[in-house]
Amino acid sequence: MANKQNNRNNNSNQNMTVEEAGRKGGEATSKNHGREFYEEIGRKGGEARSKQRDNNKDKN
Repeated sequence: MANKQNNRNNNSNQNMTVEEAGRKGGEATSKNHGREFYEEIGRKGGEARSKQRDNNKDKN
């Protein structure tokens, strides 16, 4: 499979895989936003998840 991936990368006439696109996007986001960005979205996600959990407890 690695050979297939290498061939795809060397041939500009073919599309990249979903995995390659995700990696490329993640690297670009990391480069543009830095550590603080990830810390903030992680904190916001944790707070949102906590609220969901609390709401589910109230319903049961």
